[in-house]
Amino acid sequence: MAILPILKFPDPVLKETSRSVERFSAELSIRVDGLLDTMRAMPGGIGIAAPQVGWTERVVIVDVSGHKKGGRQDNHGLLELVNPEILAMGGSQIIREGCMSVPDYTANVKRAQWVLVDALDRNGKQVIIESIGFEAVVIQHEMDHLDGILFLDRVTSLKTDLFRRKSYA
Repeated sequence: MAILPILKFPDPVLKETSRSVERFSAELSIRVDGLLDTMRAMPGGIGIAAPQVGWTERVVIVDVSGHKKGGRQDNHGLLELVNPEILAMGGSQIIREGCMSVPDYTANVKRAQWVLVDALDRNGKQVIIESIGFEAVVIQHEMDHLDGILFLDRVTSLKTDLFRRKSYA
């Protein structure tokens, strides 16, 4: 089990744009396993992006199936998305977000209510996901990391929408 250190804001790597994965290999699979192990080891870990561990390639992992907001329905279980792209999105919702890379704060963030995502899995096979609700929010949050965007960058008002975290879970 490889638990990797999480980079914390204001680490400059978190503001970099990640490059596309070009090679699908055993090394990529090992790195994806490390991301997955790290996400699962974190309290409330429901998503992680490669830049959060200093790896600036376009890989995200999302699994909201065990979270109270994700529930047992309206989600796809474990998603390992390589080079993900949002093809379409719609609706609007405001939801309280937190992040392993910004552990002391949460904030109200406006996100699309549903997304259609085209990606590859760790073996290079295409996956197309239509996601709604909480899972769609988490996908958008993690994909933002690939472009150097933190949830703090999406907060409308730091005065009214940013909150100090009371606990991490």
